[in-house]
Amino acid sequence: MALGFELLLPWLDLAGLSVFAASGALAAARKRLDFVGACFFALITATGGGTLRDLLIGAPVFWMHDPKPVILCVVIALGAWAIPLRWWPERALEWLDGAGLAAYAVYGAGKALDYGIPPIPAVAAGVVTACIGGVIRDITAGVPSILMRHELYVTAALLAAALFIVLTISGVAMPWPALAGFAAGFALRGAAIRWRLALSPHRGH
Repeated sequence: MALGFELLLPWLDLAGLSVFAASGALAAARKRLDFVGACFFALITATGGGTLRDLLIGAPVFWMHDPKPVILCVVIALGAWAIPLRWWPERALEWLDGAGLAAYAVYGAGKALDYGIPPIPAVAAGVVTACIGGVIRDITAGVPSILMRHELYVTAALLAAALFIVLTISGVAMPWPALAGFAAGFALRGAAIRWRLALSPHRGH
């Protein structure tokens, strides 16, 4: 893959890990869990999607071979847990999750391409990377999964990953495909948070 993406890759990974870890820790704080629970929620939220992605594309599971993601999750979890809940904006969890969603959709798609995965499965890998951690967090916390709330969520991840892939295979120079994918995905997810945008649900007979 282009050198530009290789340089951008660590930053996308760092952004996704950080905001997903913070969202996991905030979910734990809202459940009145202790700091160990906050660290656990941060870790499963930040690494869940990437773990499944690495298994699917045949890559080493990233946090099993490098301690830095685990250390980062713990540090962010402790910081987020220590902040009183009343200091957090009401919808902070959703906005943090939206930023992580967009960053990880692009990162996951790019890593899949880097491992020789064709464009369409690479888009799917980006969606998996972006969405699975939040789903695991919600299920573990005993709250309705974000996927069940009918807001645009997977669609935002799909837009981010697909736009990145299309621009990349079209020859657009880095970092523009990554920046465009992130911006588009985050904007769509932000609009869904702000205005509760949703696709029409299926209506059975």
